[in-house]
Amino acid sequence: MFDYIKGTLSDKRKTSKGTYFTIETSGIGYLFEATERDFINFSVSDTNIQKFYLSLIHREDIMTLYGFSAKETRDIFQILLSVSGVGAKMALALLNEFDTCDLISFVIDGNYKELTRAKGVGPKLAQKIILELKDKLMKTELPRSSASSLPQTPAMNDTQAILLSLGYEDKEIEDALSKVINTVEDSTNPEEILRKALTCLSM
Repeated sequence: MFDYIKGTLSDKRKTSKGTYFTIETSGIGYLFEATERDFINFSVSDTNIQKFYLSLIHREDIMTLYGFSAKETRDIFQILLSVSGVGAKMALALLNEFDTCDLISFVIDGNYKELTRAKGVGPKLAQKIILELKDKLMKTELPRSSASSLPQTPAMNDTQAILLSLGYEDKEIEDALSKVINTVEDSTNPEEILRKALTCLSM
């Protein structure tokens, strides 16, 4: 229903229930819960226009907005919610503890012990997250064009699959990878390629 909102950040607050922003656009203030990372990085301003990607969750008699400064963070938040036993608070706890690239890497590598660093995530849940998400992140079909100039390596294919699972279009993925491929020090490392591609896509 909502993709993103753009406006002035008019208020931010931290309570026992979480961290929240109010962004004003067209005379309306929209309240949404944010990650602690964004809470630290953004300040209230009457002039600066900010953009946040939104996720609306409807539970019985309540609707809650969640906002993220980066599209990939919003998308991995929604992917985390697909795991049975992971609610919005747990997904936020993971995103507060890890950046998107690290979180994806831990899942793909099966490193459940690292995931338990997030508040409230025990070994069983960490293993369940890996079990349910690893294939989802890695096995997205690649609608590659035969005219693609990108090298067809395992690391490159893994990176493309992950970006597709995060909701990016094939053309914008190829454009981003084409821009960063020559800056990658280790072309066999999908984590390095992914990190640079996400930086490029967020610009």
